[in-house]
Amino acid sequence: MFKNQIGRNMEVYIDDMLVKSVKEQDHVKDLKECFQILRAFGMKLNPAKCTFGVRGGKFLGYMISERGIEANPEKISAIMNMRPPKLIKEVQKLAGKLASLNRFISRSADKGLHFFKILRGAAKFEWDKSSQEAFDALKRYLSSPPLLTKARTGETLYLYLAISGNAVSSVLVQQENREHHPVYYVSRMLQGAESRYSQIEKLALSLITAARKLMPYFQSHQVVVLTNHPLKQVLASPEVSGRMVKWAVELSEFGVEFQPRPAIKAQTLADFIVELAYDEAGISTPSWSLHVDGSSTLTRSGAGIVLESPEGDKFEYAIKLEYPSSNNEAEYEALLAGGELALAAGARKIVIYSDSQLVVNQIQGLFETRDEKMAKYSQKAKNLLEKFEEASVIQVSRTENAVVDQLAKLASSMAAIQNRKITFLSSERAAIEEKEEIMCDQHLSAGRERSSIS
Repeated sequence: MFKNQIGRNMEVYIDDMLVKSVKEQDHVKDLKECFQILRAFGMKLNPAKCTFGVRGGKFLGYMISERGIEANPEKISAIMNMRPPKLIKEVQKLAGKLASLNRFISRSADKGLHFFKILRGAAKFEWDKSSQEAFDALKRYLSSPPLLTKARTGETLYLYLAISGNAVSSVLVQQENREHHPVYYVSRMLQGAESRYSQIEKLALSLITAARKLMPYFQSHQVVVLTNHPLKQVLASPEVSGRMVKWAVELSEFGVEFQPRPAIKAQTLADFIVELAYDEAGISTPSWSLHVDGSSTLTRSGAGIVLESPEGDKFEYAIKLEYPSSNNEAEYEALLAGGELALAAGARKIVIYSDSQLVVNQIQGLFETRDEKMAKYSQKAKNLLEKFEEASVIQVSRTENAVVDQLAKLASSMAAIQNRKITFLSSERAAIEEKEEIMCDQHLSAGRERSSIS
């Protein structure tokens, strides 16, 4: 009936209809158009359930006005008037009421964490001090909930991502007068193994969760993800994590773009970012391990890398260096490439193992660096290590570094290796040059695509 009006001057959901007008003088014309269609189909309206000429009202449980979208005051009052729960059933009611307001609540999963934990351990009810503090904090937040803005047709929308130890969250925003105003908040608890994901994987999970939840927005608007993390690079090179492949393919249909996160001006968004900073106070972040080695022959050079996550996942790389380099330079190339891969994987703490006495001692400042090229490599390695929260470089024997030694020799001389899945990379220029580029080889001698040998 209203296919030509829906989205333009009408909204319809089952038996609820809303006639809307951008300009007051157009409202009578829009109503006339609606009535003509009703009359053509022989439909009648109940006057007792109709309201005309208002600037706002309740629609689908939300308060809609020219200011934006507000939470239903009745739903907020239901929580504000609650007394501290004394039974599991009362906690269940609280969780249900909280869920009905999720789109208005910044990091709702984190705010409701204490309540969900009580429900998980339903056999034993305990409302402790921390639960009461969370309950009081929720009421303070709901005393002045944010006003959500309506996404304008054709406007670019922006997405902020944030994670905590227990949840992933995001907020979709629209720019107005150089400020970002929230359109929709999304948040959910981490389940099972998700809590052990690396930081970059949690950010990717936050993005894919938002894309699934807000699919109509992603399909009808250009969405730009604002983040200072290398999320775009990781999704473009998903060999770092197998689960990233599925997410990258799923996100590809939306044409999502990525930009650095700007300074936050709107107070509601500032609170979102501050509250959702990756905070693991009191939780020890496990370290990643990185074994590196370089190999140089008369005809070519190569680097071997074995990156291992705290969960035991191993990623092996053989890098063919497409330029003349000494053995020490190949050792540095392996360390620098491995460090960048670790950062892309979300590592925050790392222990690097190398059998090169020169490289290890130069980085630690124990050996003087006289050669200009070695000095550049040493400084670049130190700058890279500063990007980690904690980083250490340890010298090991060749025996302890046998696996990466094989990979380095494989890349430099095509040596045979046991059947394992190995990613082959190709580097066309030294890491200390201004432009860096690591390309993947489809074959060992030619090509520019990622490949693996099993």
